[in-house]
Amino acid sequence: MSARITRTTPTARGAMIIAAIGVLILAAAPWWAGRAELRLLGEIYLYLALAYLWNLMAGYAGLVSVGQQAYVGFGGYMLFALTMFGGLHPIAAVLAAGVIAALLSVPVAALIFRLKGAYFAIGTWVTAEVFRLSFAQVSSLGGGSGSSLPVNVVKSLAASRSGREALSYWLALGSAIVVIACVYLFLRSRRGLTLTAIRDSEVAAAGLGINIWRTKLEVYVVTSAFTAIIGGLIFLQKLRISPDAAFSVNDWTAFVIFIVVIGGIGTLEGPIIGTILFFLLRETLADLGTVYLIVLGVLAIVIMLKAPKGVWGLIRSRFDLELFPLSYRVKTDTPDKGA
Repeated sequence: MSARITRTTPTARGAMIIAAIGVLILAAAPWWAGRAELRLLGEIYLYLALAYLWNLMAGYAGLVSVGQQAYVGFGGYMLFALTMFGGLHPIAAVLAAGVIAALLSVPVAALIFRLKGAYFAIGTWVTAEVFRLSFAQVSSLGGGSGSSLPVNVVKSLAASRSGREALSYWLALGSAIVVIACVYLFLRSRRGLTLTAIRDSEVAAAGLGINIWRTKLEVYVVTSAFTAIIGGLIFLQKLRISPDAAFSVNDWTAFVIFIVVIGGIGTLEGPIIGTILFFLLRETLADLGTVYLIVLGVLAIVIMLKAPKGVWGLIRSRFDLELFPLSYRVKTDTPDKGA
């Protein structure tokens, strides 16, 4: 009998094939879906990307932020500023917003990384409020009432409305695929192994010589850049921005945390399940007003009590499934008896 180490399973290979087919079908949505369906699907993709980024921070690096709306709003405002005053194409402006957010996140991290636990979470929220109040003072971007993208900027995306909606949809789908792929490849790399060690035990990781502060800084900077890009895409779809909408803790952080928690924090499959469940609940219960929010809260509490590792945690513990092959497994090969 011989043994070998492997990271993939037949289930994971099958899941990747199904995912590839699903992506092809979704990429063709502008030809088979209506305008409302395209907008809903685009929103789902953007929330999925935000959930993956927050999960990377909180679930692996231990950075439980309640202020990621700072970079969503920053990315949105950079889109407006760079297109209106810098003359950049909207797509170039979105990418530039990510670069600027990465640079800005370094001094922000140097400040809030001095805080630990609940104080860190509060620090991220305070940072987001500083961002909101700062942009509310910029009169050229509409001040507290906000601003809309000029018509010439909107038309630079595509000549027709259907073309613009299709492009916005593909940008949202592409951003979700890029974020998921980058997080997956990062976690499979050597740096990802150090991050997994930090997730399991910071004390043990430090004992192995891992530079925890630097690793967390890298994660914070990368997630801030991607979050700003997603924020730019969100407001490229909306075509209007205001401080309250851009820096909404409810829309861009609370709902994202809910998605990750109910799906399974610290896993790659959890945000997908959480996003599906969240939008199913939202589309079903949205007409009930405050009852909808109450149901979300009760569901989150029940899952945290009964399944601390989320829905995917329950599935994985019962069926030993892993759709994203990250774990190492020992596979034994039994020799042929007739040999």
